[in-house]
Formats: sequence, C-alpha cells, structure tokens
Amino acid sequence: MAEIIRQLNPKTLWGYFSDLTQIPRPSGFMSPIQDFMFNFGMNLGLKTVKDQAGNILIKKPATAGMEDKPGIVLQAHLDMVPQKNNHVQHDFEKDPICARIEDGWVKANETTLGGDNGIGVAAAMAVLASSEIKHGPIEALFTIDEETGMYGAFGLKAGELDGRILVNLDSEHEGDLFVGCAGGINLTAEFEYEKNTPVPEGDIAVQLNLKGLKGGHSGLDIILGRTNANKLLFRFLKMAVSENEVRLASFGGGSLRNAIPREAYAIVTIPEAGLADLAEAVSDYEDQINKEYKGIENQLYFTIDQVDLPLGLIPEDVQDDVINAIEAAHNGVFRMIPGISGIVETSSNLAICESKEGLIICQFLIRSATESMKRYLASSLQSCFSLAGAKVTESGNYPGWQPNLESPIKDLMVRIYEEKFGEKPNVNVIHAGLECGIIQDAIGKMDMISFGPNISFPHSPDEKVEIASVERFWDYLTTLLVEI
Repeated sequence: MAEIIRQLNPKTLWGYFSDLTQIPRPSGFMSPIQDFMFNFGMNLGLKTVKDQAGNILIKKPATAGMEDKPGIVLQAHLDMVPQKNNHVQHDFEKDPICARIEDGWVKANETTLGGDNGIGVAAAMAVLASSEIKHGPIEALFTIDEETGMYGAFGLKAGELDGRILVNLDSEHEGDLFVGCAGGINLTAEFEYEKNTPVPEGDIAVQLNLKGLKGGHSGLDIILGRTNANKLLFRFLKMAVSENEVRLASFGGGSLRNAIPREAYAIVTIPEAGLADLAEAVSDYEDQINKEYKGIENQLYFTIDQVDLPLGLIPEDVQDDVINAIEAAHNGVFRMIPGISGIVETSSNLAICESKEGLIICQFLIRSATESMKRYLASSLQSCFSLAGAKVTESGNYPGWQPNLESPIKDLMVRIYEEKFGEKPNVNVIHAGLECGIIQDAIGKMDMISFGPNISFPHSPDEKVEIASVERFWDYLTTLLVEI
C-alpha cells in the first residue's frame, strides 16, 4: 500500500510521508526517526545538526538571486501519537503504519496514521530536497516529543536559529491561518492505599468494559462534545456502589494525556445473588448512554464478564473518595473565548485513570489561551481532589502563543490565499498546543504563522488526511516561499 501512497500528488511530499510511515516514531521513541532525518540532511549535502535536546536542524542556502530574501524557518515535530483499537495487534516501536486510501483520504488500518505531524515533516523534507523551488534561506527545524511534553521545543537554545520568520506546519484545517494557541499544564492526583482489604465472603468478580468511543485530540476535538470513557465509567460505578453493593478492585482508562479516552474498564466484586441485577443495570446503562450521545458518538458498548476473584480490594473509604472526585471533576470545555465565536478558550481532559499496587493515579491535561483561566481551572481541580484526600501535583507547564494580529507573514499569507483560492482564509487561535510560544521564548521575537491541510480526528485510530487538500497546501507553501 505504501507504493500507492507514493503515486499521489505532490509525489515528492507523499513519497517522504510514505517513508515516515515505515519508521516507528511514537513519542519517547525517537532514535530511529532522528537517525533517518539526520542522514536525510547529510545525504542532501546540507548543514545538519542534532542539538542537545535531540532536535534535527537542517539548513539550506537560498537559491540564486534570492539571497536577500528574509530567512524562513519551517517547523514540524517528528513524533506521532500511538493509538490503536483494542483488538488490533500493533507495536508502535516495531511495526510500520499500514496506510491506505479511502474516499479521497489517506487512513491507517485501525491505528493512528501519523499525519499529525508527518505531513508537515514531509512537506519540509520536499522543500529541502527540491532543486526547482525558488526560496530564500531555509532552516527546517524538526522537534522531538511534542506530543508528550514538547520536550524538543523546551530544549532549544538561543542562537540555534537565524531566521526571524517561523512557519509552523502542524495545523489540521485547510483555510485556517493560526496566529495563536492555547498553553497547557498537566495535573496529577494520586491516592495511596493499603492493599490488604479482603474480598467479602460470597462475592464474585466481574469486569466492566466500556468501548466504542471515538476519542480524538483533546484540544481540537474537545469542542465536539464527545464523551470521556473515564467519566462515563465512574458515573456508572457511583450508581453501582450505591444500588448493587459493588466493591472496586481495580480499573484503568486512557493512555495519553492529549487524547480523549476511548476505552475504560473496572474489576469489581458483588454478592453472587446480585449478578443478574448488575447485568441488567449494565444493559440499561448502555442503552442510556447511547441515547444521550446519539449523533455524537457511534455505538457505545458497555459489557460485563465474570472473572477470577482479585487478591484484594481498594479500601471502601478510598473507593468512595476516588469515585466522588472523578464524578465531580470538570472535564471538557470550560469556557469559550469571549467575543470570538466558536473558539474554545479553556478546557480539561481527564486523560488517564488507573489503579496500580497501592496507588491510584488520575491525570488531566488543562489547556487555555488565557494564563489566568488555566491557573483557575487547575486550582479548581486541585481543590476537588485535595478535598478527597489525594496528593495533587502539576508538571509540564507550557505557555500559550499570544496572537500578533499585526503580523507581516499573516498579511502576506492572507493575500496569497485570496489570490490562489478566491476567498479569505480564517485567521484564528487554535485550542491546541503548538510549539510556537515555547520556540519564541527560547529563540527570541519571531513573526510566526501555522497552517496545514485537512487532517481529521488526529490522536485517534480514525485519523485521516484529505488528499486534495495536501496538494493545495503544497501549492500554498511553495508560493509563499517565492513571494516572502
């Protein structure tokens, strides 16, 4: 199937994207893609550097006659989000992505595709490799581990980049020019407990499984109103503890802080005589949530299976505290940007809930375009879990990218878009974490813009890239390089 992808236009861009699908590159597993990109730059005879943080920087001189043009930095990140449907056997650290074409889109076989941000990486590679595109001095900055903490961007040092114009190629909606983005912070709540609580005599154990949710990008897709598997599961557990004498043994849901959880499970015990009633409650809840989320989610599945008895239970007081805290904690859109229609300002994603040996962990990613609102929501969640007895910590705080509406690169790109496509682009702020603000903090003042083709449902196995929009994206990018 990789050969079919290579036949798409523009062939050079799609050829490099096909190469990227064959190189495992989940966040935190960067060595293969770092080596590939370093060798790519060296084989082109271009100055290529791997910096102390692990980013790859490739510099290409201006074409003849364009030496006086301003230097431009093309920026994209090398890592991808590793998400797959539960029944799929795929090792993101070993297996290539199986890309395919369907109805004008490139997709993967029930895994994330890596279009986020592989298309941006491939576009920059195609510019570097071209002998036909006219341009001023080019620097291509390929950062690492953007999806898990923007560690590559945070590791940049002053003086690494010469260009004062940065074009970020990590956006996912054609026709939008982004001039600002949300900042973010991770919040982790931990409950410790003794592991010696016995299972009541006469109890049996069952596993509750919630599946079928769409999930998606916790920034871009949060506005769609999709449900969160962790919140949905604990909503049921609160009812079941009260009405069915359920006791909680273990649970897990979600895997990445920036992906809306699609699946969750819990192992619980109940008196054997209550099995039929609990099974009926599970069936009723499945019907209920499918009605509530009709038109937003596909079919949701909530099932019950009998399993072996666990060795012990979560103590009842801790169980109740955890359930109440998760039930009370805000998840989803918190506030829209005042005065700007349809743009989320502040949100939270209850990304991961899991029990380990004597430890319960709940992890949130909070996003906001406004620093004060980011702090407010973080404080609110901290209060919720602290009152329940949890230890709450924060990490991974990164700044937003403050909009510059007087941007010359924005004005130029608006003009080019109108001339090429006969309509005005949307100038927006994105509710996702781009690296622009961090890069500007490290390097100094730069004129920045972000744009890209249509990429739907990133951070989920439904991720797909619209083929026609990639061709227009490439035309737009190469025209910009000539006219800048």
